[in-house]
Amino acid sequence: MIKVLGIFGSPRRGGNTELLLEEVLKGAEGEGAAVERIYLSDYTLTPCKECHGCDQTGQCVILDDMESIYPKLLESDIIVLASPIFFYGVTAWAKALIDRSQALWAKKYLLKDPSLGKEGKRRKGFFVSVGATKGPKVFEGAILTAKYFFDTVNADYVGELVVRGVDGKGEILQHPETLRQAYESGRRLVKEQER
Repeated sequence: MIKVLGIFGSPRRGGNTELLLEEVLKGAEGEGAAVERIYLSDYTLTPCKECHGCDQTGQCVILDDMESIYPKLLESDIIVLASPIFFYGVTAWAKALIDRSQALWAKKYLLKDPSLGKEGKRRKGFFVSVGATKGPKVFEGAILTAKYFFDTVNADYVGELVVRGVDGKGEILQHPETLRQAYESGRRLVKEQER
């Protein structure tokens, strides 16, 4: 059974990003995938200290809730990261998760762990985001950050669903076509992973 990990990077429950990710996950469940949801605001994640403690072992020296997230990342077949845009980037919660994945980067690139190399398990990575402004570059930084995160966990970046100009809590519900797109994205991710 295909395992899908949905990472909720917004601190706001019931907000637009959460509603959109939930539709993606419902679509994946509709195709028979096992879905797990992680609400990052419920976790205690210390930011990376850039101590290089992981360089020799591939293990982070900080012992907090990230320890329970590492195995979920590596057991999944599809990772869907969702974050609203805060100052043209992902939220601090999402960024803490991404930065703490430095331990996996060290495991992959410094220690050459085969499980994260070319012969290791390949995953799919998909990014979901909502931004209040309509600027043409509003998602550029967040998408680039998501791409490098996905590379670290051996996930091929297969795309994104990003929505501009939506801000009020629950406003995304006024965009049924976008919600349908989210649901179909979840279905498509699972179907493509099955091939």
